[in-house]
Formats: sequence, C-alpha cells, structure tokens
Amino acid sequence: MSDCELCIRSTLPILWQNKTFRIVLVNNQNIRGYLRLELIDHVKEIHHLTPAIQCEMYKIINIIEQIITDIYKPEKINLASLGNKTPHLHWHIIARFMNDNFFPESIWADPVRHYKFENSIDEINQLKQQLDLNLNH
Repeated sequence: MSDCELCIRSTLPILWQNKTFRIVLVNNQNIRGYLRLELIDHVKEIHHLTPAIQCEMYKIINIIEQIITDIYKPEKINLASLGNKTPHLHWHIIARFMNDNFFPESIWADPVRHYKFENSIDEINQLKQQLDLNLNH
C-alpha cells in the first residue's frame, strides 16, 4: 500500500532480512535493545498468514528475544503487536531495564526518567552477527 509506512523501505537500520521478514533496530526512541520484526508483505492480521509463515514468525520472535537477552541482559522482554496506527503486521521486541525511562510502565507511556540511552556499535554488531548466525542456517 502506498500510504503504509512499513510497505516502504525502512528508514531504520535493517539488521537482517529474508524474502518474508525484516528486523530493524528501533534507534529513535532512546531505548537500548529495541527491535521490530516486520512482515514485508502488507498483511494486517496474524490469522491471514499461512501456517508456515506463522510458524516462521514465532520462531524469529523467539530467536530475537533470546539474542536480546544474551546481549543486553534486560530485566524483562516486552512483546507487542498493536497495529492500530500502522495496520501492517509487525512486532515490537523491547528490552526493559529497571532504570529505563519508562519502567515499569509501557514505553508508550510518559517517561518517568530522562536518561540518554543508545545502542553501542559493539551491541549493534553483535545483534547483526547473532541474527545472521541464528536465522541464516
């Protein structure tokens, strides 16, 4: 769809991609370890996917969650698939820390702290390497 921001090539750094999915680093919200899994085709709901694509999607989410845990050592991982503003299937996979700007609330709540957080070059390289290793076998 021409007006769908996820149908257009991502402006966020693409860490991994195949013919069906891409994983981007959400680096514009002051949160470390925030990735988004995006379906490349414009589909609104999970039940519209074939069982094989559903299975692949859940496998990728699980791998992303494990990689984020290994690299960032967060207190918790948040998963969200909302799509109210962007009705194109995508998942937010978010590392949560007790000292992040929103904890314990959602990252879409008003911040309770105002620290500056960035993913280091080393963390980004580790993400790319681990995604490639675990998803391209």
